[in-house]
Amino acid sequence: MDDPVRDVRALPKAHLHLHFTGSMRTATLLELADRYRVHLPGALTSGTPPRLRATDERGWFRFQRLYDIARSCVRGEDDVHRLVREAAEDDAAEGSGWLEIQVDPTSYAPRLGGLTPAVEVILDAVEEAERATGVGIAVVIAANRTKHQLEARTLARLAARYADRGRVVGFGLSNDERRGRALDFERAFAIARRSGLFANPHGGELDGPRSIRECVEVLGARRLGHGVRAAEDPLLMDELARLGVVCEVCPASNVALGVYEKPSDVPLRKLFEAGVPIALGADDPLLFGSRLAAQYEIARHEHGFDDAELAELARQSIRGSVAREDVRAKLLAGVDAWLAG
Repeated sequence: MDDPVRDVRALPKAHLHLHFTGSMRTATLLELADRYRVHLPGALTSGTPPRLRATDERGWFRFQRLYDIARSCVRGEDDVHRLVREAAEDDAAEGSGWLEIQVDPTSYAPRLGGLTPAVEVILDAVEEAERATGVGIAVVIAANRTKHQLEARTLARLAARYADRGRVVGFGLSNDERRGRALDFERAFAIARRSGLFANPHGGELDGPRSIRECVEVLGARRLGHGVRAAEDPLLMDELARLGVVCEVCPASNVALGVYEKPSDVPLRKLFEAGVPIALGADDPLLFGSRLAAQYEIARHEHGFDDAELAELARQSIRGSVAREDVRAKLLAGVDAWLAG
């Protein structure tokens, strides 16, 4: 008799790749757009994830336009609190006991009174959501690689001011790798690392192994947003495995953006068998149509991961997090219980 298939939503895990705006529920977006009289294109209201094909410039521009429209619907402190709370509620329902949410505060500063007030509002929302849901939450402040390096340094200094509070834990770099190379942001990441923040740039999504090497060798990346293109270079995979650099793999996102044609093309198994630490992530559920547990279902159904391997993916996400030791121990024990039960 075959073993029963365990519910991946009950598998304790950590969620390390989720963007603030992209975490929004579609119903919340519709409500906020109605309140603020923002016209939403059909791609954001149809209930079907758009095929964005961001591997070309036109596709990436369309993705960014949809993202900017969604962001424009977040206008006040109550909206920020709602988004963070709902993200934590959704993560709790998916089995996540720890969430590291990424945000670029420059996007919200004009409506929240400036950069520092925006960060304060976000951190207040994080503390409130953690109390309400029981999900541990930390923040990665991210710069936009398509903007000037001076802006990234400003954000790095801002993030550094909050490093000793334990809520802001990392510094990231997002947007199109092809329009802003990692090495151009070396000084910003040096500021962040000196304050104790870990380096968490996006790399190896729309650009290949070169981008990953710059993130690791120049920026000192401890984790990589995506990193899947490392599979094109066996020596690079060996290096990531040796250094323990975690790749935050987001299968549904990779397919929606055209990085890979179909879920089975995402090199999840190849990275896993090479010993590269992996943390599955949902990236932007608002645009890609699936949350965290669905990424584990992709691993199960498209890549043949059995329950023991899914449990190991969950362990790698927990070990790759910056959760407190007691939180990590509790989640890891929960993984063992899931597998045993």
